[in-house]
Amino acid sequence: MVRFRLSTGASETIAWLGLLLMAVSFLTLLLTPEPFSPRLIVSHYKKAEPFALVILDPGHGGQDSGAIAGGVLEKDLTLDIAQRVGRLLDAQGMMTLLTRNGDSYVSLGDRARLINRADNAVVVSIHLNDGLRPDVSGIETYFAAQQATGIPLIASWLPFLQKVANPRPNLESQSLAQFIQQQLVARTQAVNRGTKAQQFYVLANVRHPAVLVEGGFLTGKNDIGKLAEANYREQLAMGIADGILKYRDTVKALAGSGASP
Repeated sequence: MVRFRLSTGASETIAWLGLLLMAVSFLTLLLTPEPFSPRLIVSHYKKAEPFALVILDPGHGGQDSGAIAGGVLEKDLTLDIAQRVGRLLDAQGMMTLLTRNGDSYVSLGDRARLINRADNAVVVSIHLNDGLRPDVSGIETYFAAQQATGIPLIASWLPFLQKVANPRPNLESQSLAQFIQQQLVARTQAVNRGTKAQQFYVLANVRHPAVLVEGGFLTGKNDIGKLAEANYREQLAMGIADGILKYRDTVKALAGSGASP
């Protein structure tokens, strides 16, 4: 029997073509339009506003409890804080949307897809920290240094396509993080752990300015008592809301002056 044998170079070429075909298949699937959720339609807002919608993302939920300390679950507190922020912003005439409204599990991919179906929005993901030492405490706010704009989710799956996604510097998210961090510390007098760049999934894979707040250490002896109090969580919510409003007003003023944010 005559055997046909490919050269090493030809084999590698075929392997790369197969990988490219797989990537194209992924792209076709991702770029196929999804039915738009009626809950995300924003029909009435002031056209002069920098954004029409604030998406609040309470961390964890359902079987994913997040951090646990003394029977207190992160998933319960993040939802409570998000709902408080929503009420405060609603009172200011701003439209809000929560990625979960109860104790339900929502995957990171589903959160990102929900966020990306919205138009003209900013995103605040709310979490509580845990740590190895009980003496650690404080608040910190994260932003993604870069967001994938060309291919929303593919870069996280296939690292070799990250260059194709054409990431750009994420100055809007960085500014939003700074405003929120400043107002959180002012409201709570908590230890200021600053703003930090981190490629968290829900920050790096969405197309809107997005930040992730760590509102304290649930495992920290200085923070757990405060976080368990409704009044302190209200102060956290007020800090987040204040930061969002200050960011909005600053962007609005810069747009009016013709300067770049």
